[in-house]
Amino acid sequence: MVRASKRLSLHLRHAPEEIGLVLGPGGWVAVDELLEALGRHGLRLSRDELGEIVSQSDKQRFALDETGTRIRANQGHSVAIDLELPESVPPDVLFHGTVATALPAIRREGLRAMERHHVHLSDSEETATRVGARRGKPVVLRVDAARMAADGHRFFVSANGVWFADSVPAEYLT
Repeated sequence: MVRASKRLSLHLRHAPEEIGLVLGPGGWVAVDELLEALGRHGLRLSRDELGEIVSQSDKQRFALDETGTRIRANQGHSVAIDLELPESVPPDVLFHGTVATALPAIRREGLRAMERHHVHLSDSEETATRVGARRGKPVVLRVDAARMAADGHRFFVSANGVWFADSVPAEYLT
């Protein structure tokens, strides 16, 4: 299941064309089309197995639509896609996990989307710590989201609770 989840991430977030997929509006693709494409490329999954991957993913990386006929990755795309998320009012404080080596650039430039479409933020310090720990000893930055929103910055939240901003200027970080 881990291998299958990684393949889903690859094709729903980064390289749909490798297996002949075209992501539709909102990043959605038909479940039948995905299963057929994966099967043609050596990964045979049933609908039940796909449903299990979606429901059991610890980070809730994927979502099925309300009909169960379409699937998408919730965030982390490197391909151009508009997830069509509505603008949301953030909590007063959000968090971002990183590592100490990134701090000089962050202090100068703030948080930038880099290869992603948005900066990813969390509403929990614990989650930000886990994210930062993927690259080494974590450093957690506090984002003054209330002040950012009051100053006109937009926020969005994915189905799995990841908050997005286009960028976070350095003056909003501690």
